[in-house]
Amino acid sequence: MNYMTPLEVISLYPKHNHTLQSLFETRRQANPSKPFILFKDKTWTWGEFADAIERTARVLAGRGVKKGDRVAIMATNTYAHVMLMFALARIRAIMVPVNPEFGVEEAKYVMSHAGVSAVACSTDTLQIAKQAAAGTKPAPWFMMVDEAAEGLPLLTELIKNPGDAKLPDDVSADDTFAIIYSSGTTGFPKGVMHAQKNFVLSGERHVARVETQADDRVLCILPMFHINALFYSVASAVTAGATLIIVPRFSATTFWRTATDSGATQVNVIMAVSTILARRSRDEFVPEHKLRVVNGAPFTQEAMDVFKNEFHVPTVIEGFGMTEIPGAFSNPFKGPHKVACMGKLGVHADPKVPWTQVRILDDDGRDVPEGETGELAVKIPTLMQGYYKDPEQTAAAFRDDWFLSGDLIKRDAEGYYWFVARKKDIIRRRGENVAGAEIDRIVNLHPAVSESAAIAMPSELGEDEIMTVVVKKPDGKVSEQEIRDWCAGKLAAHKVPRFVVFNESIPHTPTHKVAKHILKKDTTLRARSVDFQPPKK
Repeated sequence: MNYMTPLEVISLYPKHNHTLQSLFETRRQANPSKPFILFKDKTWTWGEFADAIERTARVLAGRGVKKGDRVAIMATNTYAHVMLMFALARIRAIMVPVNPEFGVEEAKYVMSHAGVSAVACSTDTLQIAKQAAAGTKPAPWFMMVDEAAEGLPLLTELIKNPGDAKLPDDVSADDTFAIIYSSGTTGFPKGVMHAQKNFVLSGERHVARVETQADDRVLCILPMFHINALFYSVASAVTAGATLIIVPRFSATTFWRTATDSGATQVNVIMAVSTILARRSRDEFVPEHKLRVVNGAPFTQEAMDVFKNEFHVPTVIEGFGMTEIPGAFSNPFKGPHKVACMGKLGVHADPKVPWTQVRILDDDGRDVPEGETGELAVKIPTLMQGYYKDPEQTAAAFRDDWFLSGDLIKRDAEGYYWFVARKKDIIRRRGENVAGAEIDRIVNLHPAVSESAAIAMPSELGEDEIMTVVVKKPDGKVSEQEIRDWCAGKLAAHKVPRFVVFNESIPHTPTHKVAKHILKKDTTLRARSVDFQPPKK
C-alpha cells in the first residue's frame, strides 16, 4: 500500500460541490473500472454503479418521485441502500432507512411519520412493510431489492428500462438527502434530517479519522438504517475512492472468514460486536486476515487487548458521535489511545477546514472547569438540519446555536474527552448525582455478568434509590450479595446499589443501547429484587 495522508487522499480527485452526485462522479472519473461494491457474488465497478444510479434516478422520477419526497428502504444490508441513496439524492428526494427487524407498529410509526411515497423491501420484510404502510395516504408503491414477490417489480429489473424522465440540474448541497430515525432511549424515535453536504463532509472527516486509503477495502457489517454504516463505512469508502464490501448482517461465526476472503482492510464496529468477537472461540479466527484498522466505540479493555494482541490488528480506534453530530470526536490515529474514551476533538482531512467546537455546560448554561462534568454542547459542520416535523424538539435541542447533546462528559488535562452518562441516566441519591453508566461499567466487569443496567427506584425518603438489574452469563454463578459486595469494593458508598435483581435479559433499542426507559416499566423488578436496606418497621 502506497501510504498517503488524508489530505493527499482527498486531493487525488477534482473539486466537487458537496453533493452526493458530484462526490461520486469525481471518484468514478478517476478509475471507472475499479471495483466499487462487492455484495454476495456480485461486483460493481465504479462505472457500472454510476450507470445504475443514473438509471435508478430515472425510474424513480418516472414514477413520480420528486424533490422532498421520502422513500423508505426496509431490508438487511444490500447494494440497494447505496444505489437508492445516491439515486434519490440525484433527484433531490430523501431516503428513509428502516430497521428490518422492526415489528409492524415500529415500522408503521416511521413510515407514517415520514409520509413515504415508496417502499423498497426484501422478501423477508415485505409483509411487515405492507402492513406498516397500510395507513399511509396516499398509499406508497412497492419495489423489491432481492427477488420478485407478489408481482412487485424488482429494482434490478426496473433499471433495465429506466425511461427518459428528466433529472433536475439544480441539486444543492443543502438538500435533505436522508432522514435517519434515532432510536433514542426515552420513547418515540426522532427523524434526524441530514443535508447532502453532511454526508460528503462526514466521509472526508472519516478518511482523517481512520486514514482510509484509495486501495482500502472497507467491510460494512453494521446495519444501514444506522448512521455509522452510512456516514462512516459508506461515506469514507466513496470519499477515498476505495472498495466497499457489504454483508447482509453481522455474523460472529463467519466474520473472520468473510474479512479474510474479501481482503477487507478496514471495518467499523460497535461495542457489542467487538465484545462478542473477543469472547468467541479462537477456532473461528483466521490469522491471514488483512484488517489494519478497526474503528468503533466504546471498547472494553478486554476487547482492546484481544484485538491488538491476539487478532493482531495494528490500529484500533475509538471515537464518539451521535446521529445528530456525526464524526465529532475520536482518539488520534497515531495515538496516544485511551481505552473507553471519546478521544479528542475531530479534525477534517484538510486541516484548514474547521471541525468540532465544544463547550461543557452546567445546568445554567455556564462553562464548567476542566475535569468537571457537564453537558456536551457542540458546533460542527455535519450538524443535523433538525428533527423532521418536530420544531419543538428541534428548538429544545439548541442553546444559542449550540447543539445540546444530552450527554454528560468531562475533559482531562491532555484534551481527551470522557463520556460520563446520559443526562437522563443520572440518579439523584441523598443529594448526590450518580451516573447509572458508571455503575453499569463496574457491574459488567464481574466475570459472571453478561450485562447490567442501573436504574432509579423511588426512595421512602424522597429522591431515588439505586437498583441494578443483572443478566448472568450462561455459566455464571453469582449471588445478589456478591454483586453488592463487588460494587462496594469499587464504588463510593452512595453509588452502591440498594436493590439487586437478576433478569433473563435487558431490553435494547434497535442500535443496541440499553433501553432503561423500558426496563423501568417492569413493575415486578422491585418485588423480585433483594433489598439490602429495607426500611425499619
